[in-house]
Amino acid sequence: MTQQPTQTPRFTFRTFILLLVPILLLAGVIALFLYTGGGLNLESAAPVEDMDVERYVLTQDSVELHIRNTGPAQITIAQVVINAAIMPFTVEPDADINRLERAVIHIPYPWSYGEAYAISVFTTNAIAFNVEIPVAFETPQPDAKTFWAFTLIGLYVGVIPVLLGIFWFPALRQLGRRTMTFLMAATVGLLIFLGLDTIAEALEFAGEVPSAFQGIGLIGIGAVTTFLLLDAISKRQVNASGDEAQRRLSVAFIIAVGIGFHNLGEGLAIGAAYNVGEIALGTFLVVGFIIQNITEGLGIIAPVLRDKPSIKNLAVMGLIGGAPAIVGAWIGGYSPSPFLAVLFLAIGAGAIFQVIYEISKLIQKDVERESKTMSDTVVSGVLSGMLLLWVTGLLIK
Repeated sequence: MTQQPTQTPRFTFRTFILLLVPILLLAGVIALFLYTGGGLNLESAAPVEDMDVERYVLTQDSVELHIRNTGPAQITIAQVVINAAIMPFTVEPDADINRLERAVIHIPYPWSYGEAYAISVFTTNAIAFNVEIPVAFETPQPDAKTFWAFTLIGLYVGVIPVLLGIFWFPALRQLGRRTMTFLMAATVGLLIFLGLDTIAEALEFAGEVPSAFQGIGLIGIGAVTTFLLLDAISKRQVNASGDEAQRRLSVAFIIAVGIGFHNLGEGLAIGAAYNVGEIALGTFLVVGFIIQNITEGLGIIAPVLRDKPSIKNLAVMGLIGGAPAIVGAWIGGYSPSPFLAVLFLAIGAGAIFQVIYEISKLIQKDVERESKTMSDTVVSGVLSGMLLLWVTGLLIK
C-alpha cells in the first residue's frame, strides 16, 4: 500500500476569515459594554487626572517644567504656585494636554542659588501636582565645557577602571587550570551580584516611570528579549564554528556588553545627580564606582585566560564595558529619563544573566573533563565573587 504524500498546510482566505471572526466578535462585545455600561454607572464621581513632571530645568530667572499627561482624559493647566505664591506662566504647545502628550510650562521666576522650592501645578479641576526642587542649581546645558566634564566623569567611572582590571591578564595567565576555573566561577558570582543590582536599580527607576508605561513590564520585555537574542546569537556561532577558543572569546565580548549596559546605568545615576545640583552625591558615586568597577575588568577576561586574545580585542572589550558610562553621564546630565534608564538597565540585566548561563556551561565542561572535586572550587569561586562586590559596596556605599 503506497503512502499518500502529506500536504503542506497553506494559509488561505478561509483561514484568514476564521482568524478574523473571533476578533470582530470581541470588538462587538467591547462596543456593547461601552454603550450599555454593563448595567453599571461608569461616570466617575470625581475627575480622574494624572500628570507626571518628567524633569525641571532652571535657567537665568526662569523655571521650566517638562510634563506629560498620563491620565485617561485631557487635562488643562490652570495655575502654578511656587512657595505659596501664584505665578504667571505659559504652556507650550498648549495648556490643553491630551493623554500621553508632553508640554513645557515656562515660569518667569527669580530663583536663588542653593534654595529649596516647592511647586504645585493645578488643573482646571483644582487637582494639584507637586514637584520639589531640593537645591536650586542652574541646569547644565549642552556646551563644550559640560560635554567634556561629563565625558571625563564617564572615563573615570567606566573606561579607566575596566581597562585597569584587564591589565591583570598577563599575571593571571601564569596561574594553573584549577585557579582559572576558580576565577571563572568568581566571575559568575560577580555577574550574579551585578545582575541583581541591575534589576534593583531598574525597579527603583521603574517607580519614577509614568504608570501608563508600566515600568515593571518594560523591565521584563527588555531583559527577556535581550537574553533570548544573545542566546540565539551564541548558538548560531557555536554551530558555525566548533572552535572553543572562539566561543570563549565571544562569551568575553558578551560579558563586556552586559557590563557596558550596567555602567551606562551608573553613568545615568551620576549625570542625574549633577543635573539637579546634588554635587556631593555625584562625587560620592564617582569615587564608589571607580573602586568597584576595576573588578569588572577581571570578569571580562576570565573566560579567555587560557587563550591568547590580541591586545586589540582586549582594548575593544574594555571600551565596550566602560565607555557606555560616558553616554549614560551625557543622558543623565542633560536629559534624565527614567524610561530610558529602565530600558537600558533591563537590557543590561538580560545580557548579564545570559552570560552567566554561557559561562556556567563552560565551567561544567571543565568540571567533567578534570575531576569531580573541581565542584568545590566552583562553589567557593561563586561565593567569593559575590562577596567581593558585597564587601566593596559595604565600604563605598
